[in-house]
Amino acid sequence: MATSGTTAFTLDIGDVLEEAYELCGMEMRTGYDFKSAKRALNLVFLEWQNKGLNLWTLDQGTIAVTAGTNTYTLATSAIDFIDAFIRTDASDITKQLDQRLTRISRTEYNHQSNKLTRSKPTQFFIDKNTGAHSIILWATPDDAKTYTIVYDYVKRIQDAGITAANNPDVPARYLPCLTYALAFNIACKSPSAQPMIPMIKARYDELWKDVSEADRERSNVKFVPDLSYMN
Repeated sequence: MATSGTTAFTLDIGDVLEEAYELCGMEMRTGYDFKSAKRALNLVFLEWQNKGLNLWTLDQGTIAVTAGTNTYTLATSAIDFIDAFIRTDASDITKQLDQRLTRISRTEYNHQSNKLTRSKPTQFFIDKNTGAHSIILWATPDDAKTYTIVYDYVKRIQDAGITAANNPDVPARYLPCLTYALAFNIACKSPSAQPMIPMIKARYDELWKDVSEADRERSNVKFVPDLSYMN
């Protein structure tokens, strides 16, 4: 049996737009059709960010900590925060030590009686602004050590861009779902395609369920009950 021997199939932005139009039983004929479909595609990317954690959008950032400063700006592409730890002596492999930071709410931080206490940070809260998010540490870093914040975050999916030859910023396994998601948005704006909406939406939901269930952590999870109240 002869096979191609390759596993590199993908679609560029132009292919995704054309496929979505064909799913709606239409053709992309004008420059405005292209502009409208690309805008709808960017909205799909934002919609997917709101659906929850997508493993391919995870990234890790680092921030060098300055003594006496407790507020730091996260990466501009960060839309949600996963976890953080503080690394001591990052440049010295014989001394480097990681310690988990505990996330607290804004209210818990506000209730700290002395926010200017200086020592090794053990807690943080995330200030979600309309622009870049910030991480606020407690306690305020002291002068005794060299600290680095290491944090995992969900980064924003890249925009479709101007060039149709660009590839969408999604793994190839998401392309079937992406074309149906875009087709649904296009059909909602096109009177002639609206009879196709129930079929397109049903298929989109099915594909999203399949791919999102496959795109998850496979490691074991261990739950340990807190029995301290029984003492």
